[in-house]
Amino acid sequence: MLFGLDFPPVSHLVEWPGIAGTPVNKVMILTAISAALVFIFFFLAGRKQAMVPKGIQNAGEAVIDFVEDGIVLQTMGPDALRWVPFMTTLFSFIFVTNIWGIVPVAQMPVNARVALPAFLAVLIFFLYNIVGIKSQGLGGYLKSSLFPPGVPKALYILVTPIEFITVFLVRPFSLAVRLFANLLAGHLLLVTFALLTAALFTAEAFYVAAALPFVALVALTGFELLVSVLQAFVFTILAAVYIGGSMHPDH
Repeated sequence: MLFGLDFPPVSHLVEWPGIAGTPVNKVMILTAISAALVFIFFFLAGRKQAMVPKGIQNAGEAVIDFVEDGIVLQTMGPDALRWVPFMTTLFSFIFVTNIWGIVPVAQMPVNARVALPAFLAVLIFFLYNIVGIKSQGLGGYLKSSLFPPGVPKALYILVTPIEFITVFLVRPFSLAVRLFANLLAGHLLLVTFALLTAALFTAEAFYVAAALPFVALVALTGFELLVSVLQAFVFTILAAVYIGGSMHPDH
């Protein structure tokens, strides 16, 4: 309790009860809206396909070019351009689900709950393993993953277990936790400074001091916008690295 304002526990900031007694909650609705927004955006962007793009087509092509040039070509190579639609969708969907944290009324980044980051991480886990087995065969994939070239054979007794843990356990776990933890931390900071601003503003003796946390709140809102883009980029580029590595093992 601060200046008459009761700060909610952390669980109240990320747990949302079902609506009208149903299992459907706010996070599920925001996830569905995010998917719909991404679909509508690219549908409208690709509907006319004018030679000189403008408006939403220009924005759509800018996103595709960013993913193609900055992610796919840089990490997977020119023979992996077929992955551009998937990576573009992944990047766009994560960004939209992140940005809800600074949208009025919604004010809840979907990825501040671990369910969606975990699902996306498991999806990437299956994809890079399936691609690796398809590209190299099961034996070749396990050999390239667990027995990296250039390592003295005597060290494989140490290196192979480490590689197994890294490839099959650490990668999906780190993908999920990195996205979840960054969005949760940002969400908690925004809520804290919003409540502190409200508390100081409603307390007559301290309403002038409310300007300080309010300025911090505005700055953090801008920072969270940057984090939303950055975390979408990091998740997507790591997914591209893992899939690309399965397609093109080191020799």
